Amino acid sequence: MHTYGLFLLFATLTILSPGPGVLLTLSNALQHGWTGALPGILGIASGAFVVASISATSVGLILSTSAQAFSVLKYAGAAYLLYLGYKSWRSDRISTRLHNTPSSPGYRYLEAASIQLLNPKAVFFFLAVFPQFIDPSAHFYSQFFKLVASYGVVVIVVHTSYALLANAARGWLSSPKGAWLAAKISGVTFTGFGLLMASASR
Repeated sequence: MHTYGLFLLFATLTILSPGPGVLLTLSNALQHGWTGALPGILGIASGAFVVASISATSVGLILSTSAQAFSVLKYAGAAYLLYLGYKSWRSDRISTRLHNTPSSPGYRYLEAASIQLLNPKAVFFFLAVFPQFIDPSAHFYSQFFKLVASYGVVVIVVHTSYALLANAARGWLSSPKGAWLAAKISGVTFTGFGLLMASASR
C-alpha cells in the first residue's frame, strides 16, 4: 500500500474530530481518571474493528444500499445518544461530584463499543475509505487487518491523549460548579449529536 501514510493521516484527522466517542472518553476521564477511561477507549477501538468487519461483508453492502436498514441503524444510534444526553444532563441531580458516579470497567467498555456500533457514519466511513487504500492486486485480508489494526492504534493514542488532557482539568471540573457545568455541556452535546444523527442522510 503506497498510500499507507495518507491513510494514517486521514484516520488521525477523522478520529481527532469531535464526536460522541471523544465526548465519552472525556466524560470517563473526568469521572474515573485517565486510566479509568481506558476501558472505554478499548471499547471504541473494538467497535471500530467490528464496524470495519461489517463493512467488508455483504452486511455493509446492505446497509449502504438499503434505505430501510440505514434508517433502523440511524435511529437506534440517535436514540442511544439522546439517552446519554438525558443521563448526562440529570447527572448533577444524582451527585454534584463527577467521581461519585459509579460504573464498572466492563460497563464503560460496552457503552463505548455500543456508541461505535450504533453510528451509521462509522460504517460508511469504512465503506468509503477501504476501497481507496487497498490494492486489488494484493492479498485483501492482510491489507484489511493492517488498516483496521492501524486505525485501532490511532484511536487508542488519540483518545488517551484526550483523556490525559481531561484528567489535567479534573480538579476544577470535580468541584460542584465544574461538575454541574460539565454535566450540562455533556448533556447538550450528546443530544446535539443524537439530533444530527437522526437527521443524517446517506
